[in-house]
Amino acid sequence: MSVSDKVPEVSDPFGSSQKFRAREAWHVLKVMAEFVESAEALQSVIPAVSLFGSARTPRDHPYYKLAEEIALALSDSGFSVISGGGPGIMEAANKGAFHGRSPSIGLNIVLPHEQKPNEYQDVSLKFSHFFSRKVMFVKHSMAYVVMPGGFGTLDEMFEALTLVQTGKLRRMPVILVGSAFWTGLLDWFQAHLVAEGMIKAEDMNLISIVDTPQAVLDQVFLHYETRGAEVAPPDNEQMLTL
Repeated sequence: MSVSDKVPEVSDPFGSSQKFRAREAWHVLKVMAEFVESAEALQSVIPAVSLFGSARTPRDHPYYKLAEEIALALSDSGFSVISGGGPGIMEAANKGAFHGRSPSIGLNIVLPHEQKPNEYQDVSLKFSHFFSRKVMFVKHSMAYVVMPGGFGTLDEMFEALTLVQTGKLRRMPVILVGSAFWTGLLDWFQAHLVAEGMIKAEDMNLISIVDTPQAVLDQVFLHYETRGAEVAPPDNEQMLTL
């Protein structure tokens, strides 16, 4: 069953509510199929790093070039690169990885205003639901590289931080690229979240800020060398509770 299958027509002699319940049940099956298809397609993608950033970044912007360089460096170092499959930083990430040694993965999302997949994807998957897409990002990555971005980028970043902080996800580095862009946010974390007891002081160690492709590689390899690329059995059990 394809996740793109249309909802079948359902006879509804008792009114619209029964028809809606039937459609809702069919929707659950579509969500299940989306998880199964994406899990099968990505099961051999090890090791991998997820790279996020704004879809609105133009190709001539320094952020675009930096993301492309980071993705190429990761790919040539043996890491598949997983990104959102769309334009902007997502395209830069896929493009860099596409021209490197390791696979370029695009997890595309269907939006009201259709997101056009970029052309630099060795593996291209389409999702209708943000939540199933986000599970695939965290399940198959051993590091998050976060470029400057908007609400979507922040959503992915905070999702990863929350899952690691609460023990729902194995420990992984969350690497913010661009000190000028991110330092103010981390200063606010320290001044308010830590100072007012909203998070522990050691939770700040979940995040690092870097500015160069080499610094990204250093952070990823540090994690890779201490934990390995293979997901340990306890980590697999942990991810079943995502």
